[in-house]
Amino acid sequence: MGNRLSKIYTRTGDSGTTGLGDGARVAKDDARIEAIGDIDELNSCIGLLCSELASDDPLREPFQEIQQQLFNLGGELSVPGYTLIEESQVTELEQWLEALNEQLPPLTDFILPGGSRPASVCHLARSVCRRAERRLVTLSRDADVRPPCRSYLNRLSDLLFVSARTLARRDGGSEVLWRHRAERGG
Repeated sequence: MGNRLSKIYTRTGDSGTTGLGDGARVAKDDARIEAIGDIDELNSCIGLLCSELASDDPLREPFQEIQQQLFNLGGELSVPGYTLIEESQVTELEQWLEALNEQLPPLTDFILPGGSRPASVCHLARSVCRRAERRLVTLSRDADVRPPCRSYLNRLSDLLFVSARTLARRDGGSEVLWRHRAERGG
C-alpha cells in the first residue's frame, strides 16, 4: 500500500468539499459523506467498547471484526458501485445475536442505557448505529445503496442492544429498567 497517507493535510477540503474514493468531489455535508461520517463515529464507539473489555473477553474479538467490516462499509459508500459488504456478513451478525439472546431472560420492560460502563458504551454505540442507519436510508433516496449495507446496520444495532443487556448483567449486575410515570409516583 505504500505511503498513501504520508501527508495528512492537503487543503483540498478548505472550500467545503471532500474527495470520494473514486476521485469525485462532493460537499462535506452531502448525504453520502454524512452516512460515511456516522459509520466512522460508530466505529469509534465500538473501538471504545473494545477498550472497555478485557483482552480475553469473548465479545472483544467479534467486535474488532465488526470494526473491520464497518471500515469496509464506509469504503463501499466512498466508491459508488464498489461491493464490500455481503449478505453473509449480515447472517453472521444474526447468528451471534441469536446466540447471545438465548442466554438472556425474555424482555418484559423497556431498558434504559446503563447498568455498567461497558453496557453504557454499548448503548451509545447502538444509538449511533441507529443514526448511521437513518443516514443510509436518506442516502438511498438519491443514490444506490445495496440492501446488505442497510441490513448490516439494522442487525448491528440489534446486536449492540443484546450485547449491552449481556454486559449489564455480568458479574451479578443488572439492567436499568424504565419505570412508567405512575410507578415513579408522578
